[in-house]
Amino acid sequence: MVQHMTGGPGALKPSGHSPAPGPLAERSAQPPAVEVTGLVKIFGPVRAVDGIDLRVAPGEVVAFLGPNGAGKSTTLDIILGFSSPDAGAARVFGLTPAQAARGLRTGAILQEGGLLPDYTVGQTIRAVAAMRGARHDISSVQELSGISPILGRRVAKCSGGERQRLRLALALLGNPDLMVLDEPTAGMGVTARRSFWAAIRERAAGNKAVLFATHYLQEAADFADRIVIIHHGRIIASGSVDDVRALGEGTIVTATWPGMSGVAALDEALAEVRASLQDVAVRGEHVELRTTAPDDVARILLTRTPAHHLGITALSLDDVFADLVEDSVPAGGPAGGASAPPAR
Repeated sequence: MVQHMTGGPGALKPSGHSPAPGPLAERSAQPPAVEVTGLVKIFGPVRAVDGIDLRVAPGEVVAFLGPNGAGKSTTLDIILGFSSPDAGAARVFGLTPAQAARGLRTGAILQEGGLLPDYTVGQTIRAVAAMRGARHDISSVQELSGISPILGRRVAKCSGGERQRLRLALALLGNPDLMVLDEPTAGMGVTARRSFWAAIRERAAGNKAVLFATHYLQEAADFADRIVIIHHGRIIASGSVDDVRALGEGTIVTATWPGMSGVAALDEALAEVRASLQDVAVRGEHVELRTTAPDDVARILLTRTPAHHLGITALSLDDVFADLVEDSVPAGGPAGGASAPPAR
């Protein structure tokens, strides 16, 4: 089920059918890993979080997408108990965020801070494991996070990606039922990012819930069961990757046009389907068109122009994301045109 909301707080509603007996029924009988209702957080004149509803089931991996200042980190802070809402409520497995944290139900990777630069990686893990009563987890989290080779390295000497892997190891201590990840792979290379998500997927397979904020749209497409898009503190779309992608209008048609002289020549050739064109780009001999009539555009290009090497593809998640964010800008700008530090 996909939901697309513009002009009001988003609402995620569970499907109305009853699950069959078995693992799905068992999962549905549990309280949601995360249940946020009517959440509001205000900083001065800015409503950083503006009445959102969000539910994450045990075992579900949910990506939280939005531009900078959309309210992602503010929402995650409330779910983790670092901040209190001005209205609405957040529950974690039926508990308050503070109760869930005290019961070691949650683990988190935050964007910055939380590490002592003079400690070694190994000292950091042992110290946090002692505080969480999770010394028995040390070996497994070191292996799962891939930091065993750098246990003797001081945190100050670690790269950004190595620090994120250390944060993953710390978040895994105590085997939390919910992991909240804020830009978890920032600073990681491609290989490290794949290893990271392999570790997260292994955890989710054990009925652990994962809620992560990211600006890597492909990362969300590759690893999330569901995508939630937030903008100006409101949820504007929610659904599977395919569902969200289907919200976009148009199809991309590409072609090579030898001797292309510019947009004017293309405009003349496609005059009869001009109304279907949403975007036109010409780079040398490469032509890219976004259209609601891809078959007609392709037919004209192939039969009436020298164009060849034709390609027709669906909109990318990046295209749809940009459209949704652009369409959701409220009148008067964010927060009614108020000027204040942006939400995270």
